Amino acid sequence: MASYYYLISSLPDLKTSGEIPLTYEEFLNMCQSNVSESKYLLLKNLTPSSEEGPLVEEWASFYKKLMGELNTLRSVNLGKPYVNSYDRDSVLAQAASTALSAKNPLEAEKILLDYEFDYLDSLVGLHTFDDVYLFGYAVKLKLLERQRCFVQKKGQMEFERLFNQIQQRVNNL
Repeated sequence: MASYYYLISSLPDLKTSGEIPLTYEEFLNMCQSNVSESKYLLLKNLTPSSEEGPLVEEWASFYKKLMGELNTLRSVNLGKPYVNSYDRDSVLAQAASTALSAKNPLEAEKILLDYEFDYLDSLVGLHTFDDVYLFGYAVKLKLLERQRCFVQKKGQMEFERLFNQIQQRVNNL
């Protein structure tokens, strides 16, 4: 546990905006000599929907409910029935609704990321130099890496490419 003090104090702050200060691979390299082999394997195999590890079970339950709420709202918006297999949470439903009403998908992702970070902060609470903090940090880093895949310029280019294809097909009719 003593090695956690150095490890955790050397981790850069994670924010929902701006550049990611380190990759997940760099994070794992920092952890490898400072955590037990079993904890390292849990961190190495961690995904946003993982269910094993300190804090991760509570996170997985939240994440599953959030994804379910998003699926429900998307189905309703498309006029399709969707049966919920969980108890709806009004705060979670409001967060999902706010994200889905964003002006574009990238803004929606940022709204969700802010909400997810806030929830992780509430799970971590006053934990500072322990597994709970470390796994909360790891989940945040995974979420940031996922968001990094959403590049507005690439998305706009792909949209324009698809739109041009459709226009060409219509013109050929």
